[in-house]
Amino acid sequence: MNRKKNQLLAFPYIFWMAGFTIIPLLMMLYYGLTNREGAFTLENILAIGSPEHLKALVLSLILAAVSTLICLLLAYPLALILRNRHIGQGSFIVFIFILPMWMNFLLRTMAWQTLLEKNGVINALLSFLHLPPLSIINTPAAIILGMVYNFLPFMVLPIYNVLAKIDDNLINAARDLGADSFQTLTKVLIPLSVPGVISGITMVFVPALTTFVISNLLGGSKILLIGNVIEQEFTKGSNWNLGAGLSIVLMIFILLSMTLIAKYDKNGEGTAF
Repeated sequence: MNRKKNQLLAFPYIFWMAGFTIIPLLMMLYYGLTNREGAFTLENILAIGSPEHLKALVLSLILAAVSTLICLLLAYPLALILRNRHIGQGSFIVFIFILPMWMNFLLRTMAWQTLLEKNGVINALLSFLHLPPLSIINTPAAIILGMVYNFLPFMVLPIYNVLAKIDDNLINAARDLGADSFQTLTKVLIPLSVPGVISGITMVFVPALTTFVISNLLGGSKILLIGNVIEQEFTKGSNWNLGAGLSIVLMIFILLSMTLIAKYDKNGEGTAF
C-alpha cells in the first residue's frame, strides 16, 4: 500500500521530468542530428570545427576557466573563514551569500552594466575623485566580472558545506603531531574538501561556459561566446538544426562535468546545501 502511495506521489515529478527535461533533450537531439529536410546528418555537430564557431568555443572555455579559477581563489579562503568561525548554515552571513541568488539573474547583470558603462556610477565616482576612468565595459574583463559576481555563491556554498563537516579533532590531531597551519591546510583540509571543490568548479564552469546573457549585456554583443552563437541560431538565424547541433557539443562538456562529480563526490557531500 505504501509503495503504491509513493508511486502516486512520484507521478508529478515524473511528469515534470518527462515534459520539461526528457522531451526537450530528445527534441534537441532530433534537430541536432538532422537537416532541414529531416535527413540524418552530423554536419550540425561538426560545424563546431568552423573558424567562427571554434573561436567562440575556445573563447568561452578560456573565460569560463578564468572565471572559475577566480571564484575558487575567492571562495576557498572565505569558506575557510566561515568554517573556522563555526558559523552555522542558517546564520545571517551565509544568508547574505544566498540572498543574491534570489534576485533575478537578468537584473543583477543589468545592474553591473549600469555600474561599468562609460557614464556609469563607477566612472562618475572616479571622476569625482579626479582619477582616470575605467574602460572595462564591452570587454572580456567585464564578462569575467559578471560571471564571478553571479556564480561565486555556487562555489562558496559547496566548499563551505564540506569544510563544515570536517571534525575538529582531525585538525587538533594534526596540530598535536607537529603540523603548522600551512601543513594542516595542505595535508588535511584541502584533501578532505576535494568533493566540495570539484562540485563548486563544475557548478561555476558549466553555466559560465553556456551563458549568453552576461556576454550580451556586459560584452555589448561585440564578444561572441558559444552561447551567443547558439542563441542567435535559434532566434535570429532560425536555424534550429545548427543551434541544436552546437548545443549537443556543449552537452558533452556538461556530461564530462557530471562524470567528474560522480568520481570525486560519490556521497554528494559537495552538493548537499
